[in-house]
Amino acid sequence: MENKLFTPYQLGPITLRNRFIRSAAFENMCKDNKATQQLEDYHVSVARGGVGMTTVAYCAVEQSGCSFDGQLVVAEATKPSLKHLTDAVHAEGAKVSIQLGHCGNMTHYKTCHCLPVSASAGLNLYSPTLHRGLKVDEIKRIVRKFGEAVDFARECGFDCVEIHCGHAYLISQFLSPRTNRRHDQYGGSFENRCRFMNEVLDAVMQHAGDDMAVVVKTNMWDDCFRGVDFEEGIRICKEIEKHHVHGIILSGGTVSASPMTILGGAMPIKTLAHYMPMKTMWWLKAALLCGGGAMLIPTVPFKELYFMEQAKRFQKEIKDTTLIYVGGVQSGTNCQTIMDEGFELFQLAHVLIKDPDFVNHVKENIGYHAQCGRSNYCVGRMYTIDMKCHHCALRDGEQIPDKLLKEIDKLERKAEKSLEEGTKK
Repeated sequence: MENKLFTPYQLGPITLRNRFIRSAAFENMCKDNKATQQLEDYHVSVARGGVGMTTVAYCAVEQSGCSFDGQLVVAEATKPSLKHLTDAVHAEGAKVSIQLGHCGNMTHYKTCHCLPVSASAGLNLYSPTLHRGLKVDEIKRIVRKFGEAVDFARECGFDCVEIHCGHAYLISQFLSPRTNRRHDQYGGSFENRCRFMNEVLDAVMQHAGDDMAVVVKTNMWDDCFRGVDFEEGIRICKEIEKHHVHGIILSGGTVSASPMTILGGAMPIKTLAHYMPMKTMWWLKAALLCGGGAMLIPTVPFKELYFMEQAKRFQKEIKDTTLIYVGGVQSGTNCQTIMDEGFELFQLAHVLIKDPDFVNHVKENIGYHAQCGRSNYCVGRMYTIDMKCHHCALRDGEQIPDKLLKEIDKLERKAEKSLEEGTKK
């Protein structure tokens, strides 16, 4: 019998050739907010490597929602490069999705070309930057932009859109009582905090029609003080479900307060600081190298399938929408476990950064392990230059300083020890 992992799946109006989806991990491979040949080549390699669908990340619905210069922005000038990318991915037999979002206060004036915005005014210490609360008419404009972004995605050749409602980006900033201190119809009660998300999803589903698949990434919990807890996370999922989206991706954590909950393991602080430009980020570079890294980015012990326990709690509550697992996929055995636990689809990123052919290897051998050491070197550099595994960088002839290689080795040994301790338990 054919392994269920490699059977087709109907996701709304589209059919995936198998159950593997490349998650929307930020690549930082754009220039002037347009796709580059490097971005296309990476997603083509993942498609050729066997995934059912690959997800291009992250595309801001307008310039104010752009957090890095290397990101996509919905604009007429962006269409040709993305159409070329989607055509190339389709030629390899895979579907292709694009993550649509707005970063809210997770940006700077030079990047978003305005004072950063959020649900409420304040200071984002993690950027750091001052930001202002959105006016109601501005909220309505951004809702329209999300809807129009679906039309943009269709015109670019995408099969699916992923709406980012998690990780402390703008929609998440409205959902969380930690960042939403409004006293109007968009703040206060749970229903009011969900209003912006619900309006966005109404617009998205209207524009999606009957030919575009829609999935939503949401937090099961924020894992930070005064953030969304599990109880509210389930209630938010039930709100999302009301819109008849085709899939819900169950994630957790916030980029501003608990980033390693999202990623698992430790952040390579020396690597992160090394690639930061001194001219524009000297203050953060200095803070990281002076011992502030461990406080700003606390480690979360890594374990394979690290969101499984939490995701199964949501599985008991959400019955009418496809739940998409994400988090800690390292091997074919992990993939089989996800199927055995009743999840029809799952996303993965780290292993596809190291090994774009991962899916084909698993098809040949269900016991295949990608040997990703989870040093998060790929994350440490992707916010400044591009997303790349250190193994691939060395193979391509890049020079990585010895101090960074030592850090990578130390973190990989730490992750291995964490895995061993978890296995014993």
